[in-house]
Amino acid sequence: MGQQEKVATSLAGAVSEGISASLAPVDAELARHYPGDPGTRQPIHTVYVPGDVFTADTIRSWGDQALAALDEHAPDAATFAKVLGISDELAVPVYDRVRAKLASEPIEDLRVDFEDGFGVRSDEEEDQAAARAARLVSEAFANGANAPYMGIRMKCMESNVRDRGIRTTDVFLSGLLEHGGLPEGLVLTLPKVTYAEQVSAFVKLLEAFETTRGLRPGRIGFEIQIETSQSILASDGTATVARMIEAAKGRATGLHYGTFDYSACVGVSAAYQASDHPAADHAKAIMQVAAAGTGVRVSDGSTNVLPIGTTDKVHEAWKLHYGLTRRALARAYYQGWDMHPGHLPTRYAAVFTFYREGLEAAAARLKAYVAKIEGDVMDEPATAKALAGYLVRGLDCGAVGTDEVTALTGLTRAELDAFAIPRRSATLTATA
Repeated sequence: MGQQEKVATSLAGAVSEGISASLAPVDAELARHYPGDPGTRQPIHTVYVPGDVFTADTIRSWGDQALAALDEHAPDAATFAKVLGISDELAVPVYDRVRAKLASEPIEDLRVDFEDGFGVRSDEEEDQAAARAARLVSEAFANGANAPYMGIRMKCMESNVRDRGIRTTDVFLSGLLEHGGLPEGLVLTLPKVTYAEQVSAFVKLLEAFETTRGLRPGRIGFEIQIETSQSILASDGTATVARMIEAAKGRATGLHYGTFDYSACVGVSAAYQASDHPAADHAKAIMQVAAAGTGVRVSDGSTNVLPIGTTDKVHEAWKLHYGLTRRALARAYYQGWDMHPGHLPTRYAAVFTFYREGLEAAAARLKAYVAKIEGDVMDEPATAKALAGYLVRGLDCGAVGTDEVTALTGLTRAELDAFAIPRRSATLTATA
């Protein structure tokens, strides 16, 4: 290193100690509010199925219907790639992986819906449907026929449906316990949240349930569905969604954008209600910033254009869904909603193409960073973390395989996880 330099200082150690002591409360607040990503797998989508429609065969049925749609409307890789604009190089690997995914794990996250998809029924009917959902979800996890994540969306905390939502939550959770316990992949979704106080109320409900049933405090988490303008911006001009995360007391796992309720709330005409509308972009950008660093994930919404009918109509709907999904991925919204089995082929095609297109470049940059090799891009530690996270997400969903990532990066899965998120769990990962 050459000549040894004389190191001179002027400040006493007490100065550093005093500054550290003064910032100790800030350090604690940063750790509490911004714990970082939880290190668990994030599903690439959520599928909503009405409570009266959900059956033991729903997951397999969706996969079979999606495969049948491919057989009818895109029976080979070249046809599918031409419809979606996938390159010749990726056409076959993407198509083959989509078909394999639909055969092995067609749904990553399933929500049995007792809100808009279920509607208003008699108490007896909803009680029975919620109890049945609990039994079927428990049996799915017991039999290995489950999606990695499953749960319900109950009615919201607004006064006209509040009691019904509370009861359905109680019936469902109690039913799970009666049938063997709460599964690790349990997810609840609280819809139409407008005030942070509604989140606080739901936290009290879960606290009471955990106490009554002797569960570990904080065992049950939930997603917050953003469907009103008031959930983004309060009357005093502050970001309500940030207060909602705080009100959840560490239980919030996700913020889900509700495309059509939110669009209607801000006056967007029905023909223009879509996840790429400027109003949607604004809401999701606020959600994204509010959630950054908190461990709460952000999910895009859905499209209501279904791929049904003639082949031309199916192709048109597929192109729309594929484009919206690719657009969301580029904006770091790694999850969205799917409302029909016909959406599954293009959900997986978009996600797999996204990760396979950038695989070699991301792997090369990460490998160079690890080896401290200089190149035409000088990456920072935060970028290395993002590169590793990109590869890990691709592995989790099955877009890329462990062997090919290891061959390109020289890193094992454990080493890759350590770069992406030091505390990352190895559970709930897809096998490639």
